[in-house]
Amino acid sequence: MRLDKFIASNGAFSRREASDAIRRGRVAVNGEPIRKPETPVDPDTDRISVDGEPFVFSRNVYYMLNKPSGYISSTEKGNTVISLLGEDGRRPGLFPCGRLDIDTEGLLLITDDGPLAHLLLSPRRHVEKEYFFICSPALTDGGIEMIGSGVDLGDFIAKPAKIASSRDRLSGTVTVTEGKFHQVKRMLSRAGSEVRYLKRIRFGPLTLDPDLAPGEFRPLTKDEISALMSAAEKEGKTL
Repeated sequence: MRLDKFIASNGAFSRREASDAIRRGRVAVNGEPIRKPETPVDPDTDRISVDGEPFVFSRNVYYMLNKPSGYISSTEKGNTVISLLGEDGRRPGLFPCGRLDIDTEGLLLITDDGPLAHLLLSPRRHVEKEYFFICSPALTDGGIEMIGSGVDLGDFIAKPAKIASSRDRLSGTVTVTEGKFHQVKRMLSRAGSEVRYLKRIRFGPLTLDPDLAPGEFRPLTKDEISALMSAAEKEGKTL
């Protein structure tokens, strides 16, 4: 594995920041300063330090992506969310944890940790997904009550959702624990309105970073990864 990729593995540095740290002599391998980012290292045998502190290798990758409209939550070719990672962020095995519709924006977790993704998406974990929406026509009291008490969508009955609307009832947030196809759009449609814009702003313990522009991503911090791990372990509790 390249040294710069190793240093970028746990989210403390981006790939470019890792390369810069190496060129500045801040990284040592087996006690010797290394200034070439492409230097090969073995995570199992080499001792790597940054600024004199031992560096902990992460075998999995966890990215927060601000998905823009027009991209599909897939690993296939074309306008996929994986294509937004570029050369610095791509790594074999990466996939989106869950899906957002092609015209839905917002927070998407990209990882290669299959077991964690499976747990986070399990219905038994009740992991919350919070969305900001703009709709038309305005929601009625009855429509808001319907969403809050559970909506019969024909093929399944959506669980009661948390909904908070603006004063004019033309926007708001809705929080669900399921992840059915077009669920939020279908819920509002059943309640008598249509979604004009939809953006996921939270997934479990992760809140969309306001500094991420559409199409941008960053590695999760250690605290964010730990929070996801905890969310995956808490079966049957709303997170």
